[in-house]
Amino acid sequence: MVILLAVLRQMGVWIPNALFVRNYVVRGADVSAYQGTIDWKRLSSQPIRFVFLKATEGAGFQDKQFARNWEQARQSGLVVGAYHFFNFDVPASEQAENFIRTVPVQAGALPPTVDVEFYGKFNQNHPAREKVRPMLDTLLTALEEHYGKKPMLYCTESAYHAYLTGAYVQNPVWIRNVWLKPSVPANWTFWQYTDKGRLDGTNGTEQFVDLNVFCGGEQAFQQFVSG
Repeated sequence: MVILLAVLRQMGVWIPNALFVRNYVVRGADVSAYQGTIDWKRLSSQPIRFVFLKATEGAGFQDKQFARNWEQARQSGLVVGAYHFFNFDVPASEQAENFIRTVPVQAGALPPTVDVEFYGKFNQNHPAREKVRPMLDTLLTALEEHYGKKPMLYCTESAYHAYLTGAYVQNPVWIRNVWLKPSVPANWTFWQYTDKGRLDGTNGTEQFVDLNVFCGGEQAFQQFVSG
């Protein structure tokens, strides 16, 4: 039975935590070049309110669809934000420069977001907290100074426990848990509840779309965006 459920989840047939998200009315997606050349008119006609776009990674990588996605997603009426994939091996100041030269300062945009998760060799060998926290301090400070708002931190629960517990309490958190409702933090702002969603309008090598919810209703969402 467990194997069958795992297969159904992998196929996008079953979303384990669907019952937990049904009361969250403000919904959205996050996309990158893996979703191809997006038809934003079609995508935005579905019941989503916001979208996060991958912008940069490390010191030199820019998502090849970012500029197009940023303009067309905004024109479609979605509330748009951009995120940076954090690299443990690259100086934080260089990562900040990469994001800043890629992502415009735009009124009404979601906060700049730093994606902190384990990848590659770091899946088994997690970088020390003493190394990562000063890097995050530098990156978050630079982004806040440039964009004029507290950056958001996206993370898995394991990365949250490793680096965020007891720190960055004023920064919004976008947490990932594709099985259950998040256990940390208690006051998350966005929740990525599945990486196996489907939306019309994508045509990339990745057939699925990450889906998310906001922690409150429409009024709270508008206040968060304007704040």
